[in-house]
Amino acid sequence: MINFNEILDEGIKQNASDIHLMESKRPIYRINRDLIEKSDSKELTEKDLNEIFNIFTANNSGLVDNFNHEKRLDLNYEHKGIRFRVNISLSFGKYVFTMRIIKNELPIFNSLGLPIIVRKLAMLNQGLILITGKSNSGKTTTLNALVNEINHTENKKIMMLEDPIEFAHTSIKSMVVQKEVGEGKDCLSFSEGAMNALREDCDILVVGEIRDKKTMDALLEISESGYLVFGTLHTRSCAETIDRILGFYDVDDQKSVKYMLSSVLKAVISQRLLKGINNDLVMTPEIMVVDDIISGHIRKEKLSKSEIEDAILTGQSKGSLSLIFSLANQVVKNRISLETAQSQIEERYYEHLNNTIYRMKNNLFGSTTIV
Repeated sequence: MINFNEILDEGIKQNASDIHLMESKRPIYRINRDLIEKSDSKELTEKDLNEIFNIFTANNSGLVDNFNHEKRLDLNYEHKGIRFRVNISLSFGKYVFTMRIIKNELPIFNSLGLPIIVRKLAMLNQGLILITGKSNSGKTTTLNALVNEINHTENKKIMMLEDPIEFAHTSIKSMVVQKEVGEGKDCLSFSEGAMNALREDCDILVVGEIRDKKTMDALLEISESGYLVFGTLHTRSCAETIDRILGFYDVDDQKSVKYMLSSVLKAVISQRLLKGINNDLVMTPEIMVVDDIISGHIRKEKLSKSEIEDAILTGQSKGSLSLIFSLANQVVKNRISLETAQSQIEERYYEHLNNTIYRMKNNLFGSTTIV
């Protein structure tokens, strides 16, 4: 019989972010973005995987029926006080398990490696703030760090919609209400949970993921009503985020959406976690603080990503931070290699990156500093 607890214990011990299990492979752990196979373990058999499936679905025929119908299953599992977010799927008819280890400790803002402007934005009274990035870029960690910061310093009612709930908050100065989204959970969808927030007298709404037009509509309406709203999107840059939002809408509706978005959007924080020189993960953000210039670009009939990127570059005195400036800063501080920095941009921007690194090394930017 497989020692499943031993597999989980090893992941916790190694500070892995994820554990992967599939047939004919040893347990694999994602550690600082690398996939590391547990060399002293036996390869997993179909029988092993069946046993693990039974552990997750024990005494719950509903979960089994759900999996048989959907061919996938998402659930939470707890081991020694540590929570795991589990995804079960199939490959060649055999179970495949992906288990995300959820940290118990609430993240502290100062540990994230983000500029102080992000904390200042979280203290606004109203507007829309978006945190973006690809999967595993730390979006959920940043959201929860900001909620933790507000909870310790502000007297607010914060409502969080999550799928799943990853960090459990205890109300301190603020009242924190966490709701899990999904069938049979606290609310059926992000959009329904968001619309109900208007009736729940909350000051701040946090939406774990903006997946569709209906949710985006709700967040724009709530922001326009005078609430502070945080949300996340799977996009790689600030300019791409605007394009993605507009993509939710038909062309005929985009003009009105642009005007509403330009008035309520306060900032976009686009995160990248890059492999560092010391084999750690280095936060490298792009930040767009929406001023009159950027608002004007958003309202234009034809959205230009390059114009928004230029506006971010020229708006650094107001808190914006261009990707190239952020990358150069990490190279100068010897946190990432030049090759890693170059891998994040198109080749035509290499010269701009090199010039920015040169100017930073020679203190030609005056008092401009970032984390």
